[in-house]
Amino acid sequence: MSYVNPADITGGPSHAPRPGAGIGGLAIIALPLLLVAICFAAAAGFITMPPGLRVGLIFALLVAMMLTGMPISIALGLTVLTFLFTLTEVPIDSVALKLFTGIEKFEIMAIPFFILAGNFLTHGGVARRMINFATAMVGHWYGGLGLAGVVACALFAAVSGSSPATVVAIGSIILPAMVRQGFPQRFGAGVITTSGSLGILIPPSIVMVMYSVATSGMMATGPDGQVVTAASVGQLFIAGVIPGLMLASMLGATTFYRAWKNDYPRVPKASVRQRWDAFSKSFWGLLLIFIVIGGIYTGAFTPTEAAAMSAVYAFIIAVFVYKDMRLRDVPKVLLQSANMSAMLLYIITNAVLFSFLMTHENIPQAMAAWITDTGLGWITFLFVVNILLLLAGNVMEPSSIVLIMAPILFPVAVKLGIDPVHFGIMMVVNMEVGMCHPPVGLNLYVASGIAKMGITELTIAVWPWLLTMLVFLVIVTYWPTLSLWLPTMLGMM
Repeated sequence: MSYVNPADITGGPSHAPRPGAGIGGLAIIALPLLLVAICFAAAAGFITMPPGLRVGLIFALLVAMMLTGMPISIALGLTVLTFLFTLTEVPIDSVALKLFTGIEKFEIMAIPFFILAGNFLTHGGVARRMINFATAMVGHWYGGLGLAGVVACALFAAVSGSSPATVVAIGSIILPAMVRQGFPQRFGAGVITTSGSLGILIPPSIVMVMYSVATSGMMATGPDGQVVTAASVGQLFIAGVIPGLMLASMLGATTFYRAWKNDYPRVPKASVRQRWDAFSKSFWGLLLIFIVIGGIYTGAFTPTEAAAMSAVYAFIIAVFVYKDMRLRDVPKVLLQSANMSAMLLYIITNAVLFSFLMTHENIPQAMAAWITDTGLGWITFLFVVNILLLLAGNVMEPSSIVLIMAPILFPVAVKLGIDPVHFGIMMVVNMEVGMCHPPVGLNLYVASGIAKMGITELTIAVWPWLLTMLVFLVIVTYWPTLSLWLPTMLGMM
């Protein structure tokens, strides 16, 4: 398998849509400059600005900078600096201290390890063997290779932690095979684009780690005045198992129905011997699922240690067991992984500062108090949050959304009696949907490159599965037991 762009695999920082030329483009570029000028005018005393307007101005500045096409990490950093030097009295030394203590968290170490493991698995032949195993098991059903693609994405998701990486690993192999067998290209692209999103819901998940990091150390007050701590990475991983399997089943059902309705081709039913042969060849890749999840559940190692274990294990099976990767290719994979990790850690650094300043201005607490005073219930609140996150998915990639929104929304959710684990899983499902629709859906761009299809055509192709994901979003939002049952049963909550 050929190497791909690092930004494609990681879900790393993306860019907002580029502004158009002419007067509209000039206006978009001039808007953040105007807002910065207003901030400095307020700092100089020329303008009196109440707290609510100050906060609104900062959020407007962040959006305005992103609209210029500026990378989100840079936009976050410049917004924080503008806020820091013009509209707040926070001491500089306390900001510097927060910058280091905010990213000095053991959980963050899981991110580069999972990225490294995903890269080894993507290029190490694991995906191909998983596809062969999935095809042997379900290829004879309606949908054939399409259904096998859903199963293979679910299996690869359980070892990679990244959604675009799942699309790259599975799609680059199975999409050409589907076209050769007679499937419409739109059908295959729709299946893989949306099924690849399972990479951030079925554990391990980089986005779940991001949510845990963003809310780590926060102790919000529940509806009865009790103190509620944030969700741990281990709780989120275990909580994502059943929702992940349910979404995979729903996407598979959609694939099966459309294939049955259109009488798409199937492959001959594999014999018991062929199935066993496919399983035995994919065994070493599948074993990683049990090592990571089993190790976390039994307490053999923490999620961060599990990430390190998976990276070492993936290296061994890719180079020495399957031998699909040569030792001379390893430095290139290490460099790619370092680049991806650096991009994500840079976003985390700026998001930590942004969250710190928002907390200093009492934004989450003020929102919680306002919602409580207005009598807004948890049902309406979750509906509004879903709309907000889906809209944010139009201009931002998942890591940035979680790192910015989670610290602000977390105290409000807890105040309304919403469990932090349930809220985290709901946010992850929103991120899945955002990765499958334009204009910045990472899965769309990755699948577009593989299928050689335009974004508009691919957007039309994914709609049946995207609607299925929206139905699932409603289910996971208003049925907390779906997320909470397994970690509660295992005694993790």
